Amino acid sequence: MIDIHCHILPEVDDGARSWEIALAMCTMAREDGTEHIVATPHSNDVYFYDRPYLTDLLQQLREKAGHCPQFSLGCDFHFSYENIQDALEKPNQFTIGNTPYLLVEFSDYSLPPTIEENLAKLINVGLRPIITHPERNPLIQRNPARVLDWVRGGSLVQVTGNALTGRWGKTAQSVAQWLFEREAVHFLASDGHNVDSRKPCLSKARDAAAEIASEFVAEALVLMNPRAVVNGDPVPYRPKI
Repeated sequence: MIDIHCHILPEVDDGARSWEIALAMCTMAREDGTEHIVATPHSNDVYFYDRPYLTDLLQQLREKAGHCPQFSLGCDFHFSYENIQDALEKPNQFTIGNTPYLLVEFSDYSLPPTIEENLAKLINVGLRPIITHPERNPLIQRNPARVLDWVRGGSLVQVTGNALTGRWGKTAQSVAQWLFEREAVHFLASDGHNVDSRKPCLSKARDAAAEIASEFVAEALVLMNPRAVVNGDPVPYRPKI
């Protein structure tokens, strides 16, 4: 499996608090079957995203963790005005590796009316937005049909793996299932932060996805599509909705 959303870099955000925890997360992910992790530190009002520093930090993690899992650098990109402007000026500043794929996180407190317009702007400069964990956003939970509009506009969708198994409550679980039923999920990712409450594991979510959809879809969401992302290729599983 390949995990495209994980806060595994130590001491940079609310993810791994130390090198010890970061390395324990690597071990846990490897034992669960993850062969590649995209490290995705936050870029928001609380955490500054320094790409050169994070690149160096990721190299240290590679050296300490060994050959498995492998790593790429991405970003948990808060969809703020300032971030959007930065991404439009420097499209590769926040993407996963040297690819056009960009993880996009919406605020839990407001969904501005310009979302569609700004997603289109990012797409027009060559980026491929991946909307992260919409099933957990309380505003989207009230109107999940908006996600379908964003998918039709060219965005992709990542659901948190353990939302399928109930970690985030019944509402998040039901919204995730609703999106699955409409073939509007393109990735499962751990959004791992630690080794306790938010583990970097995907196998249980893969099994849950296989029951909801099919073995093929589950494999697409944890391997085929994520592999395409880290390689910068078009995703193979993308149903029209």
